[in-house]
Amino acid sequence: MPPSIQALTHKYFRHNKRFPHVWCPGCGNGIVMGALLRAITRLELEKDEVVLASGIGCSGRMPTYLDFNTLHTTHGRALTFATGIKLANPALNVVAIMGDGDATAIGGNHLIHAARRNLNLTAIIINNSIYGMTGGQYSPTTPFGATTTTSMYGHIEHAFSIAELTVTAGASFVARSTVYHAALADQLIEQAMMKPGFAVVEIISNCHVQYGRRNKTGSAIDMLTSFKEQAVTVKKAATMEEEELRDKITVGVLADRNLPVSTDEYKRIREQARAEQEER
Repeated sequence: MPPSIQALTHKYFRHNKRFPHVWCPGCGNGIVMGALLRAITRLELEKDEVVLASGIGCSGRMPTYLDFNTLHTTHGRALTFATGIKLANPALNVVAIMGDGDATAIGGNHLIHAARRNLNLTAIIINNSIYGMTGGQYSPTTPFGATTTTSMYGHIEHAFSIAELTVTAGASFVARSTVYHAALADQLIEQAMMKPGFAVVEIISNCHVQYGRRNKTGSAIDMLTSFKEQAVTVKKAATMEEEELRDKITVGVLADRNLPVSTDEYKRIREQARAEQEER
């Protein structure tokens, strides 16, 4: 049986800091935070064994509420800080928490090259298809035709797929869930944290305040219900045509492969260089 929210709150929250939180009522970020905490609980990790790094945006506040080793960094740079931490202390379980704009716009090159290097990190990307905190601007995942503060007459650019991007770039593990599918998100984050190499979990979330109001997608509950209706499993998606999948959200493990891990290779080279120095 999963731990109660009261148990998670007592164990992992910083009770004397930064409350109440900044998220809007109904925001999916709290669901993602709960999924992360349940995954860490199941993995039986001590708080000092975990590092959370985040950038700027609504999702960037998540580590500030939690009693782990945490870094609230600059915009788009969560993965650069996470990389340094992992290289300095490979024993730590390092998780970068980002939004779609943070991860794929200003942080896009870092995301691509973290996947290419196949660093031994976990990236949780909360994708609500918009910049929420900074005023409702479009992001690289905003759908074509959507209304935002920077596309008032409809977005004229096509969104790209975070999952497809990171699979192609070389990540060992890529998965997707939604905030409606909270139990699945728990499982995918747990799998990602156990997987050697760069592991990405994209979680489709709602921004009913900035995105929902402008695009008439309804309340938080309405948006979560739409995620339920749009979701198809990886197995089901494999039987569908591309046109049928156009308005669907494929959930589950999209890639799980064993590839060389650059942090392991870095350790090997360092040990080799040290041995050669000692022989001289």
